[in-house]
Amino acid sequence: MFEIDQLLQGEIIKAFKSLFDYQPEIGEVQLQPTRREFEGTHTLVVFPFLKITKKNPEESAKMLGEYLKVHSEMIRTYQVVKGFLNLTLEDRIWTQQLTKINLDLDFGVFPSNGEKVMVEFSSPNTNKPLHLGHLRNNFLGDSVSRILEAYGYEVMKVNLINDRGIHICKSMLAYSKYGGGETPESSGLKGDHLIGKYYVRFDQVYKEEIVKLVEQGTDPEEAKKIAPSILEAQELLRKWEEGDAEVVALWKKLNQWVFDGFEQSYQTMGISFDKMYYESDTYVLGKDIVKEGLDKKIFFTKEDGSVWIDLTADKLDEKLLLRSDGTSVYVTQDIGTCEMKHDDFPFDKSVYVVGNEQDYHFKVLFKIMEKLGKPYADGLFHLSYGMVDLPTGKMKSREGTVVDADDLMEEMFQTAQKQTEELGKIEGLSDGEAQQLYKTLGLGALKYFLLKVDPKKRMLFNPQESIEFQGNTGPFIQYTHARISAILRRAKEIGTPMDFRPGEVGSLHERELMLIYKISQFPKAIQQAAEEYAPYLVAQYIYDLAKEYNGFYQEVSIFNESDENLLRMRVILSGVTARIIKQSMSLLGIDVPTRM
Repeated sequence: MFEIDQLLQGEIIKAFKSLFDYQPEIGEVQLQPTRREFEGTHTLVVFPFLKITKKNPEESAKMLGEYLKVHSEMIRTYQVVKGFLNLTLEDRIWTQQLTKINLDLDFGVFPSNGEKVMVEFSSPNTNKPLHLGHLRNNFLGDSVSRILEAYGYEVMKVNLINDRGIHICKSMLAYSKYGGGETPESSGLKGDHLIGKYYVRFDQVYKEEIVKLVEQGTDPEEAKKIAPSILEAQELLRKWEEGDAEVVALWKKLNQWVFDGFEQSYQTMGISFDKMYYESDTYVLGKDIVKEGLDKKIFFTKEDGSVWIDLTADKLDEKLLLRSDGTSVYVTQDIGTCEMKHDDFPFDKSVYVVGNEQDYHFKVLFKIMEKLGKPYADGLFHLSYGMVDLPTGKMKSREGTVVDADDLMEEMFQTAQKQTEELGKIEGLSDGEAQQLYKTLGLGALKYFLLKVDPKKRMLFNPQESIEFQGNTGPFIQYTHARISAILRRAKEIGTPMDFRPGEVGSLHERELMLIYKISQFPKAIQQAAEEYAPYLVAQYIYDLAKEYNGFYQEVSIFNESDENLLRMRVILSGVTARIIKQSMSLLGIDVPTRM
């Protein structure tokens, strides 16, 4: 997969053996990309070897460079910059590499590593539609799943839907009181939007009740507890837990409307799941494991009968697991769900894609599973991500001030249409093809903008900036792919053979060399992104590749080249670049157009 790097490491090991009578392990020979302002493609940092060379950094690097230049058929020249050895490879190494990549249609796809990973993401509540924050979650979870699969894992994508609890009962109560039999069909609203409307309605009524109670002299905190609406919602939850037939029937009907609405949103996003879990099925899980923990004396019981775990020695707090009345808390449910998921799919790793407001919760959960001696505990990982802000500020679901995911996607499609038509990039497309292009560009812009940022960072989403055709955006990369596709169509029309003689190319233009080098780094980008659960590293790779191609396109002629072999090589280089762009964007869940 990293053939050139491994061959080069082997040559460097030979140099150490000959010059210093020392044979480093291959892992000690760390190569990094040469900074663009210097010559070369690979840089060896010699500082870790100074105890071996017993010379200063510059002299050590120069000795190694001179040896490699004389003795290695791979090295054309070298440059020493303050103890950094920059290596320039022979051009034929790169033309041979291009030939291999062109023939290897699985380049960048790692063989199976025999391990299983479960990725849990989305996890919506059935009292409101998906919003902008959910988009970052869904795109992250989907992209991480794709990257891990490309890296050799067997991946299962799961969605734990929060379909029960007091928040669901708030929507149910408001609907039963004010709905008047309204349905998605009669209202013209998607089911999740309809139920979200009643969640907002509950909050409005509830706040009005609190204000009245406070005006009557009730303490504000007490008013929140005794307002009629919250008491009614709590009573509804009690009836649901007791299995009241009428309440359960209403809950099922409203939830189904929401599920149908979610499915439409997921289809628009291009998101799918291998398995759905529902909190209504899992909320009672975990109690048996609590008993197991008590038997092992990992948990303890307080005087009131409640069950706890003391994690103060692990720099966490004491954590409640069962209330004194025997009812479970959220972490208890997660303990049971974790065990159930492992029973369903015996994973080696389990990734939870959840916002960073739950950082502490997952530290506690993972520590509990570790103390229980669960064999899979080491494989549990919380992919924590920052919130998404807008220029207008933070979002609040219960106040109805969120940016709705469906509305935002539709807005992106319309913006893509406006931008594309203004730039005149739909010539020759039918109306149906144009509409598909707007969706491809709009969704690509949205996904790329949300994925190009390190997940750990809080981010500001700017819809207008995301859809630009210049700069670090999805449409810039998509347009690059469309440009290359046009070149490939022309090559086909004029009958350009899709092969060349790598040994007869002669000297490569610097743009050609750097483009082949960038393409060769594709597997490394996948490896790093998979090991760090970081799609933004793939996004950065594709952007750099697209920039590299555009530099090549501007400076190097393709069809005006008189050397037939060189012309063929440049067409093949273009084709391989397009293939890698398409594969890379697919890892982000983004399609690329062939015409614009």
